[in-house]
Amino acid sequence: MFKALLVEKNDDGKTQASVQDIDESALPEGDVLVNVEYSTVNYKDGLCIGPGGGLVRNYPHIPGIDFAGTVDTSDDPRYKPGDKVVLTGWRVGEAHWGGYGQKARVKADWLVPLPAGLDTRSAMAVGTAGFTAMLAVMALEDHGLTPEKGEVLVTGAAGGVGSVATAILAHLGYQVAGVTGRPEQGEYLTQLGASRVVAREELNETTKRPLEAETWAGCVDAVGGAMLARVLGQMKYGASVSAVGLAGGAGLPATVIPFLLRGVNLLGIDSVMQPYDNRLRAWERIASDLPMDKLEAMIVPATLADLPKLGADILQGQVRGRVVVNVADA
Repeated sequence: MFKALLVEKNDDGKTQASVQDIDESALPEGDVLVNVEYSTVNYKDGLCIGPGGGLVRNYPHIPGIDFAGTVDTSDDPRYKPGDKVVLTGWRVGEAHWGGYGQKARVKADWLVPLPAGLDTRSAMAVGTAGFTAMLAVMALEDHGLTPEKGEVLVTGAAGGVGSVATAILAHLGYQVAGVTGRPEQGEYLTQLGASRVVAREELNETTKRPLEAETWAGCVDAVGGAMLARVLGQMKYGASVSAVGLAGGAGLPATVIPFLLRGVNLLGIDSVMQPYDNRLRAWERIASDLPMDKLEAMIVPATLADLPKLGADILQGQVRGRVVVNVADA
């Protein structure tokens, strides 16, 4: 038996989540059984803990779209008992039982060896949000971004993806402008390395002008919607935007003018189905380029019992930084 956060659906269609004892035999099929030590809380987790958001296929369900832990048993020669591993994506925690349980059985192809320099707790301080942030930074660099080219914008900077992106970029020598709608988070962003804080109100209004002054050498955008449309018109010639989220909406009320007249690049960042080799590359870059003291400053500790409230909070934009869930100590 092991403890897990189990989400059940009532006859009236409503869901409820509670910590329960689960028999190991109930776990889904997979090649590797992992003793989960830590997980975290992402926006998708909030949906899966609560209303489901169309992500959960069957109930009862154990959410948790990422986890880190130690291999218990393995039918795959790539992993042996005692190996430290990390998992993000692959619809784990959505279509497949996830990391909010002390044990998880998954396909070996979904796992990545924990890189040197990270333990399981710090890996989940990174989690899907930090992994996505690293992918976004790598994409900008692959398209020519260097610190000498100018200031880099991070929207939704106080959130999970934005926090890690800000810390990584600052560590790499970039001047970072962090956008937030929460003025009280200014000091937090400065501590992460932001050179200045931009109020959300300065960017979330649409403009009739398809182009504005060339301002940003790059951008990690977690907001989408009208803010992304506005930012596209402010990018420098040939600059790129990594699009990682839609906190401000899925629509894009923009024109093609920034692409045609300034050669701006809009780069889509997907972390769920990312190929294995690029996963390894991203985790190795995280271990080398994310300062651990900055990562520690982002951490909010939690337990399985805290998850129902945290799931609701993240859907309302009320979670700052990176929640680290101590699953093993439930």
